[in-house]
Amino acid sequence: MEIRPTTEKDLDVFVDTLHTAFGRFPETAAEDGSGVWWSAFEMDRGLVAVTADGRTVGTAAAYSFELTLPGGAVVPAPGVTAVGVVPSHRRRGVLNAMMRHQLDELRARGEFLSVLLASEAPIYGRYGYGPATYTQRMTVPRHQAGFARPRAYGTAGGAPETAPGSAPDSGSVEVLRRSECGEVLEEVYDRYRRAQHGALSRPHRWWARGAGQPPVAAAPRYVAVHRDAAGVPDGYAVYSLDGTTLGVDETIALDDAVFTALVRFVLGHDLVTEVVLKHLPPGHPLRWQLADLRAAQASETDWLWVRLLDVPRALTARGWSADGELVLDVTDPFLGGRERLLLTVRDGRATCVPTDREPNLSLDVADLGAVYLGGTTPGTLVRAGHVRAHHPAAVALADALFRTDRAPHCLHWF
Repeated sequence: MEIRPTTEKDLDVFVDTLHTAFGRFPETAAEDGSGVWWSAFEMDRGLVAVTADGRTVGTAAAYSFELTLPGGAVVPAPGVTAVGVVPSHRRRGVLNAMMRHQLDELRARGEFLSVLLASEAPIYGRYGYGPATYTQRMTVPRHQAGFARPRAYGTAGGAPETAPGSAPDSGSVEVLRRSECGEVLEEVYDRYRRAQHGALSRPHRWWARGAGQPPVAAAPRYVAVHRDAAGVPDGYAVYSLDGTTLGVDETIALDDAVFTALVRFVLGHDLVTEVVLKHLPPGHPLRWQLADLRAAQASETDWLWVRLLDVPRALTARGWSADGELVLDVTDPFLGGRERLLLTVRDGRATCVPTDREPNLSLDVADLGAVYLGGTTPGTLVRAGHVRAHHPAAVALADALFRTDRAPHCLHWF
């Protein structure tokens, strides 16, 4: 079997093989190849597994994304996708061979991390990926969608002051069709993803070709566009109705007041029995804003998985919330690596160098990927038996170092 890179001439075979692996049939693309979820494939970043008799039996690919890290750094992040092996050739080492080839190739390109969305949770941990962000699906019955009365607090001068989260909105909301506001969606999303750690870029190619899921795909949707007092777009909610259920594909806002205004708008829609907000960050305060705390029913799932390819570069690229020193003993079972590193953080920046000091924590690279963006604490993984703490104080220090002010969140599907 041979693992080889792809070119544009391999696109049709690549797509057919991938769909066979998942037991599906390809949709029909437009004449220019756009309008389908795979139309943004970068065929110079793809791989195929080919048998000795020339049959293509496996696929893997990567997109060129950017990822926003804690502290605000925006770094290259190849998004691994389209990984599949046709049913007749599973459990023969094809997937292992492709993943090893891909990781070696990413390292050769100088990448220090990669990301993916896992179709099945048990698969990718063995290749060094850890679940780094989570997303929440929240359902609110329309008859329980009333907001709580704003809290008022006295000031030093005695005048009441409204709590920030319930302050009146000075902007406006306009309803447009998806086909009318593609540039607005692209611009607002790009501003948002640069400020939200854990978020991925959506290259212009994606928007132009309608690749992915709504609102990137040009499927019919209504868009509630929020504009500030000066008329500048600073948020949107993309939605559609299925019977009497209003489904919100995503809500993007540049601050909490805009988010609240958009949620008030969708929850106030007529002829609706329930509103389903499909992507909210964990810990979002919406349920506390409702008059009935129990009205919102939420479920949570993992979303973006992170794989560190160069641990020192990755740890020094992100920002940090506390000062301290931590010795990490990091193993990489799939690629056969092990390194002991001294992480030193001062004033939000880190250095990371090899050391022979005794470790504070021992963990594998998948668990380090899981805590990298702040979506899971090292202490959680210690309690779960994934990470070994060699000193009791190491857990509290690691939690303080990796902590972020808000949960990381990724909306982008790929």
